[in-house]
Amino acid sequence: MIENQSDNIDNKESDVSNQDNAPEEISSTQISTNENDELSSKNTEEINTEELKNTISNNDARLEQLEKEHETLKNQYVRISADFDNFRKRQSRDQDDLKIQLVSKTLTAILPIVDNFERARQQLKPESEEAQALHRSYQGLYKQLVEVLKQQGVSPMRVVGQQFDPNLHEAVLREHSEEFEEDFIIEELQRGYHLEGKVLRHALVKVSMGPGKQNSQEEVEKDTVEEDVDSEVNTSENV
Repeated sequence: MIENQSDNIDNKESDVSNQDNAPEEISSTQISTNENDELSSKNTEEINTEELKNTISNNDARLEQLEKEHETLKNQYVRISADFDNFRKRQSRDQDDLKIQLVSKTLTAILPIVDNFERARQQLKPESEEAQALHRSYQGLYKQLVEVLKQQGVSPMRVVGQQFDPNLHEAVLREHSEEFEEDFIIEELQRGYHLEGKVLRHALVKVSMGPGKQNSQEEVEKDTVEEDVDSEVNTSENV
């Protein structure tokens, strides 16, 4: 009995000693595990940091590329917009020019009728009451025609006394004039017209050559008369 009790006591002491040694072994394992975890965590953080840097670097490069693409597309848009605006303006000008050409062609065909009206007005001199009534009706039609032309932007040129301009006038005749200097218009042979500030039809005109040759001719005639007088005086003296 006593021996068994002593054995139990020994077993209890060994268990107590084992229990005292066990915590020491567990704590060292935990420390090792914690150190490994810390190392792993540091390595993970370093890896994450490196990946983050690479991601930021890639994003910066991508952003720079996108900015360049944006600038290129912006420049293309500006050029296309400018080209379209120029095209629209050119189309508008072409349409305006075409409209003016069509109107000019039509009005140019009407102008000879106006010329005939003006010639008839200058030549006809109605004397009877019936002829005067007809003349007034005739003049009424002429005024209506002139008013229509005015509404379309047509205006007549006033050329007599103006200096000759080949952009506006067409010289048909040239003659000497005491009244007008050289290259000034003496007479209007056919009226010219403007359309919205542009020449619809050139005016046919007579242009002055100045008084030079007429004066020279008078001086020659004067000298001839004086020579004849001197010749007669010398003849009488010789006789």
